[in-house]
Amino acid sequence: MPKTKLKAQPLYSFQYQTILKIRDINYANHLSNDAVVGLLHEARIDMFKKIGCTELQLGYHKAGIIIADLVVNYKNQGYLDDEIIIHLDIDEITKKSFRIFYKIERGDDLIVLAETGIVVYDYENEKITTVPKIFMEALARCQQDQHIAT
Repeated sequence: MPKTKLKAQPLYSFQYQTILKIRDINYANHLSNDAVVGLLHEARIDMFKKIGCTELQLGYHKAGIIIADLVVNYKNQGYLDDEIIIHLDIDEITKKSFRIFYKIERGDDLIVLAETGIVVYDYENEKITTVPKIFMEALARCQQDQHIAT
């Protein structure tokens, strides 16, 4: 099966710092697959909070998100008590979707590159909807203020 090879983004607008805990470590004594998904989720929630929204409210109460896909490339192992930074950015925005790009690092060591495809979803009416203008405006402000070269 061919591997999807991700590339680091030139810039990331957000970052989330944490320490790897015992719950993040697998039987082989390094960062586990399921923990990576959880860490990406934590970082995504933090990013949305910085933008001024949540996964269930992208600017107004009807527009939330659905994760349409997830791609993860493991580059190095993470270990118990490692201090990591998860860099994030939103790009490839269409009328009804966008992608979130992630880079997990420990110091200068790249541990993970990941992407999630996001579809905007109206949970009240149970249908895909458009990316709210208010979300786009808040995102643009944050990206201008917080671009971090990596």
